[in-house]
Amino acid sequence: MFDCIIVGAGPAGSTAAYHLAKQGRSVLVVEKASLPRNKPCGGGVTPAIAQWLDFDLTPAISLKANKISYTWKMGDPVEVAIGSPMWMVQRDVFDDFLIKQAQKTGAELRHSTEVKGIEFKNYVWEVKTNSEPVSGRYLIAADGAGGPMTKWLGLKEPKLCLSASLETRSIKGNAINFDFGTIKKGFIWSFPKADGYSLSIAAMRGDKPKDIKKILADYATKCGADVSVSNVREHPLSLWGGDRKLHSQNALLAGDAACLADPLSGEGIRPAIFSGFKAAEAIYRALGGADDALEQYTQSIAQEWGTDMVWAERLARAFYQFTGAAYRAGVKLPMTTQLMSKILCCELRYADIANRAFNKLMPF
Repeated sequence: MFDCIIVGAGPAGSTAAYHLAKQGRSVLVVEKASLPRNKPCGGGVTPAIAQWLDFDLTPAISLKANKISYTWKMGDPVEVAIGSPMWMVQRDVFDDFLIKQAQKTGAELRHSTEVKGIEFKNYVWEVKTNSEPVSGRYLIAADGAGGPMTKWLGLKEPKLCLSASLETRSIKGNAINFDFGTIKKGFIWSFPKADGYSLSIAAMRGDKPKDIKKILADYATKCGADVSVSNVREHPLSLWGGDRKLHSQNALLAGDAACLADPLSGEGIRPAIFSGFKAAEAIYRALGGADDALEQYTQSIAQEWGTDMVWAERLARAFYQFTGAAYRAGVKLPMTTQLMSKILCCELRYADIANRAFNKLMPF
């Protein structure tokens, strides 16, 4: 019998496990993949995550990038320096590092273990797996975008966006690259790593394009990478689309399962770690007898994250509807990059710049 079972060993699950185990609670993390595992992801992380993790993240950082370049359909380029470097990570290394920190504090990990079903009875969660069943007083669902836990808990399932990623060692550099216009109502981003680049593409709004893998492969080839469509891996994105209930009977959603990714930038790792931290806090309080702890978790995420995502959603709606005008009037301005980097570093909120941004994006 565990105090808490966490399904998923990504950033949200590992963060929650670390903090709960550090506070002396018995924690089991169940992960269906064999760790370390490769995950399709750009791997951009803001240093702001350090406020929720009290250990040195240096060993998990592949490269620090301090400049960003933009293009419109691979032309009309502009490059901007950023004051606060962004951390670039390889997800297999980063995720493995996080879960090992949790294990050091006492959390137990069972990877290559797929959850087949859950049942709440006699005030206990019974989790059925492809090996032996396990039981816990509380449950955190951190099984990612499109995972089954949300449905099994009877909570609202997210509307998923389509994304795809590839890794290449054919090209190298130290600048973060964003391309707009090549894919409609979305963008392509290239994040540098110590030994190459991670390239990703996302259709942020509208219909899911059927040829998204080919679009990314063609873009990578034009950038000088030796790739084919077979190198590209599709995966879903669960963008924030409004506040939702994130708790059920003795259970919480965290990370991508909670649908927290920024609807404008697609940033997902920062809200995942934030939600893992808040989930651990809520479970700890619940174990201590606070009857409203899980409800307060939903409210806290809505207030501390969702309030600003309302503005991100409004900006995204305008930006992806009029991307060409937005690129010319907003993206190319160095000040825009500086403002976005401050948002990612938690120095500003979208609400702080919303009126100014709308004037830039929609001058007509």
